[in-house]
Amino acid sequence: MKKLSFSIVCIMLCSMANTFAQTDLITEKMKKMKLNAGIITDKLQETKDFYRSILNFGITFENDFYLLMHTPDQTSEISFLLPDHPSQQVLFQSKFEGRGVYFTIEVDNINEIYQEIKRKEVTIEIDLREEPWGDKHFAIRDPNGVGVDIVEYHPSSH
Repeated sequence: MKKLSFSIVCIMLCSMANTFAQTDLITEKMKKMKLNAGIITDKLQETKDFYRSILNFGITFENDFYLLMHTPDQTSEISFLLPDHPSQQVLFQSKFEGRGVYFTIEVDNINEIYQEIKRKEVTIEIDLREEPWGDKHFAIRDPNGVGVDIVEYHPSSH
């Protein structure tokens, strides 16, 4: 009886260990994900001009219906796609209506960036401010209506 109980416990432990190992594999695979947000817009040229001239983004890839841009340090990307393009599935055809989306751009030098954007005469939607939790930020709006929140996080607040 003791051998049977011991065997059952061993089987249960092995089964649990296998489950944990599979969970670790899934978690490890998920660490390799990269997010690329996309906006469907008929304002590709305006959008390209805005992100290049105002935020110093670069172009990763571009064709007549798709634009992939990257942050100045090339760590993040965002894409823009013309609506109703025949090469795209129905899910990716409806134009963004300009509400309900925002991007956060983390920076180390919020005061300099704020002054630079003001010099470029961009409309500031939320003026530079420090929040009670310590973050300092301001916001602008891109040509598609996307709010762009430019933030300097402070270690004590996170």
